[in-house]
This record gives sequence, C-alpha cells and structure tokens, in this order.
Amino acid sequence: MAGADLLVVVFQVVLQRVFYIHYSPECNIINTMGYVSVACSVWLTVAFTLDRTVAICLQKLKTRYCTEKGAAIVIALVSVLSVSTNIPWYFSYHPNYCLESYEFINSPVWAAFDWGHRILTPVVPFVLILLLNAITVSHILMASVVRRKLRGQRNREGKDDPEMKNRRRSIVLLFTISASFILLWMTQVVILAVQRIDRQYSIMRASHYAVVHMGEMLQLFSSCTNMFIYAVTQRKFREEVVNTVKYLFTAILNFLKS
Repeated sequence: MAGADLLVVVFQVVLQRVFYIHYSPECNIINTMGYVSVACSVWLTVAFTLDRTVAICLQKLKTRYCTEKGAAIVIALVSVLSVSTNIPWYFSYHPNYCLESYEFINSPVWAAFDWGHRILTPVVPFVLILLLNAITVSHILMASVVRRKLRGQRNREGKDDPEMKNRRRSIVLLFTISASFILLWMTQVVILAVQRIDRQYSIMRASHYAVVHMGEMLQLFSSCTNMFIYAVTQRKFREEVVNTVKYLFTAILNFLKS
C-alpha cells in the first residue's frame, strides 16, 4: 500500500502537476500510470481491510489466507488487474497533445468505459470497505462481550485484559485507514459523478474550478496518509523503514569506498 501510494505521488503530483509534462506520448504514459497507481492503491486498501476481516472473524481461513504467500498473490493479482483495466486510458488522449480526444468525449463506448472506471474506483471499494468494517466491528464487539462474561469481569475491569487491548488496537488501525480513505475520496467521487452526468460542469466557473481542484487535492492527500498511519501505529513497519534506510546508506558508503 505504501509503495502504491508513493507511485500516486510520483505520477499524479510530481510529474503531472509539478513538472507538467504535456507532450505525447510521455504525457499519455504518465497519465495512464497515474490511473494504474490510483487503482492499485485503492484496491490494496480493500485487500488490507479484507485481510483484517479474515484474520479477526474467520479463524479457519486465517491460516490459509493470512500468510506471506497469500499476500504476495493478492498484491500480484491487484497489480496485474490495475494495469490491464487502465491501459485503455493511454488511447483516450489526442495523439499529439495531452488532451482528451474527440472520440473519448463523444463516443458511447468511451462513456461506458469511463462510467465503469468510476464505479470500480472507488465506488465499489467504498461499499466493500464499509461492509467489511461492519462485519469486523460486530464480530469484535460480540467476542468482547462473550470474553468478559467468561472472565467474570465487568466492562471497566476489562481494561487490563491484553487480548482486549489488541482488539482495540486492531479496530483503531482498521478504522483510521478506512475512514481516511472514505473521507478524503468522498469529494472527488461526487465531483466525478456530476461531471459524467453533466459534461458542461467543470471549470466554466471559478467556484466549480475550486471545488474540482479541492477534490483532486483531497484524493491525492489520501495517498500520503497511509504511510504516516503505519509509521505511527505499526512497530514492524517502523523497523522495516529504518532497516531500508540503513541498507541504502550502507550500500552508498560501500560504493564510495570501493
């Protein structure tokens, strides 16, 4: 997820907005990779939510699904599907300029593709994340009540239970990532739906122009939050980041010495 979010920042922020490369075919490639990285980031968020749901609610599937091999398969599958479903964006631009082609604007086939893209990213992930979170929370709450009864404790006495602390930590992490995704994407989803329904709505008025860019800013900001959430809440993630930085510095020093 952190890697996919980093690609979103590289393609959609640095290359598209900072350097503003607007000549074909470089522009077409950058825009297409921007769509690919966003789709990968969004669906990896769904995969993470599903992973937590399986680990917490479905103990029998946990040993088969929640493994390094399983994670590698899911990541590879999401990456391949993200690339294959977004390749058509390369052909939606004018061959000489970084503008939407006439066919893309007026063709019903392209309109259907655009609608499908907006539904798959991120309308369907919205629904899946909300559904999976509801299942996870209901399971945790029911299990917590049963655990308190078995331990013969009252609600206040459960604070010293290490298992309850782990469950609360899982809920906090899960909801922080999911809520961040939903809230930061919500404005962009509404704008995209309105733009597709009414093609005249866009940058014709200053207020619309500001709303469109605010939605884009929030959507791009969502790609920066997951890494910070992991850094704050996950000890193993912090350790891996530190190890990566140490490895890079060691490799550079060895190269300079040689």
